Amino acid sequence: MTTTEQAPGQAGPRILLVEDEPRIRDFITRALVTAGYGVTTAACGTEGLRLAQAREYDLVILDLIMPDVDGRVVLAQVLQERREQAVMVLSCLADVTTKVDCLELGAQDYLTKPFSLAELLARVRVRLRWEPHAANEVLRAGDLILDVGRLEANIGHGPVPLTRLEFLLLRELMEHAGQSVGKSQLLASVWGYDFDPGSNVVDVCVRRLRSKLGFDLIKTVRGEGYQLAS
Repeated sequence: MTTTEQAPGQAGPRILLVEDEPRIRDFITRALVTAGYGVTTAACGTEGLRLAQAREYDLVILDLIMPDVDGRVVLAQVLQERREQAVMVLSCLADVTTKVDCLELGAQDYLTKPFSLAELLARVRVRLRWEPHAANEVLRAGDLILDVGRLEANIGHGPVPLTRLEFLLLRELMEHAGQSVGKSQLLASVWGYDFDPGSNVVDVCVRRLRSKLGFDLIKTVRGEGYQLAS
């Protein structure tokens, strides 16, 4: 069990990398530090969970297959305590079920090994593209109220906490209230890059929002995308 921390000359966003393979861990760490991020590494799930609970990180990059504890257990426990924590999953598991499970647990991205360094860095930049808003900023669309500072939505039944990804998707739909927003546009604006056309990450996020706020809130426009109900 080892933990290391490296930072560039000027400390940038802080990233926790939980990866048990030394070569992959060192490779990613060097790339992130060169790109200007402060990096803390953990070589097992137990240590990664301890670090994630002990301090705040702008992003957690989490491997799933580790010798001591399944990464999905770490993911669930981290997000149970810090629902706003941004987590990117790295895994050699490419099956749809595992991807959907992690996204439904609250992971904001899932990158399958092997991966290109350019893609990893691009996805990290997207995950950290989060600008703070005024604590009292509130968005409204019909009966829907979105509290930006608290990451909460209210449709008249009390505030409901959202993950950051759920918030971004709902905000995008609110900004286009009365219009259909295509999946490709949602992928570009919320996830920040072109995703596999066969991916269902948008559908998963919409399903989570419907389960929290009611099925009638977001309409499916067949062949087009999604639309916020008027």
